[in-house]
Amino acid sequence: MEHSEVQQLLPAYIDQELGIVDALAVERHLETCLACRQEVEAQRQAGMRVRSGAAYIEAPAALRSRILAGLPAERSPRPRPASRQAWWAQAAAALAVLLALAWGVSEYRAVPSAQQRLTEELVENHVRSLQVDHLTDVASTDQHTVKPWFIGKLNFAPPVVDLAQQGFPLIGGRLDYLEQHDVAVLVYRRYRHPINLYIWPGTEFPETPQSTRVQGYRLVRWSAGGMNYSAVSDVADKDLAQFVGLLRQ
Repeated sequence: MEHSEVQQLLPAYIDQELGIVDALAVERHLETCLACRQEVEAQRQAGMRVRSGAAYIEAPAALRSRILAGLPAERSPRPRPASRQAWWAQAAAALAVLLALAWGVSEYRAVPSAQQRLTEELVENHVRSLQVDHLTDVASTDQHTVKPWFIGKLNFAPPVVDLAQQGFPLIGGRLDYLEQHDVAVLVYRRYRHPINLYIWPGTEFPETPQSTRVQGYRLVRWSAGGMNYSAVSDVADKDLAQFVGLLRQ
C-alpha cells in the first residue's frame, strides 16, 4: 500500500473502523514508516484532549454582540431581551436539524452494498486463512477424499474437480462462514500461491465470471448449476482466469 493511501486511512484505523485487510496493510506500513507512526500518535493525543474537554474554548460574550449587531435591521429587527433568547433557541434547533440531516446523508452514503460487504468478507476470510495457517481442515490431493469429508457437515455437496494435470493441484478443503451461513472452501495451489474457492448454494452471481481486485487480491465470482463460486488469490490474473475457465468446462 502506498504512503499516501495509508495517510488517508489513518483516521479510520485509529477509530478501529477498517476491515481486517486494510487494517493489516496499515499495520505493515507502520512497522517501517516513522512519519506515519508519529501521525498516529499525534491524532490519538488530539482525540484524547477533545474527549477530556481540554480542547474546549468558550466563545467570548462580545462575539455574540457583534453577530447580532451585524444582522440587517430590515430582516432581523433588534429583538427585545426576552425575545432574543427565543431567537437563539430557534437558531440552535435549526442548526441541530441541519447537522442531523447532513450526518444522516453521509452515513447513508457510507453504507456499503450487499455485494461490497460480501466481497470484503471473502477477501478477509482468504487473508485470515493465510494469517493463522488454516488453509485446510482436510489436507488431501485426492478429490475422492476431500468431497466425502463434507458429508454431514453441509446441507449440500460441493463439486470437487481434479486440476492437477493442468497445473492447479488440489491441496484440501475446509469449512468457512459467509453471510451467516456455512460454505465449502476448496483449496488449490498454483506454484506457491494458494487459491481459495468458496462454494455455496445460490444464484446471486451472473453466469459470466466477474473479476475485481481488493487490496492486491484478485476475486472472480460466478454462478453455475445452482451454486455460487468465488475464487480468491494473489496469483497472476491470467493464471486465475485459466483456473476459472477450467472449472467452468
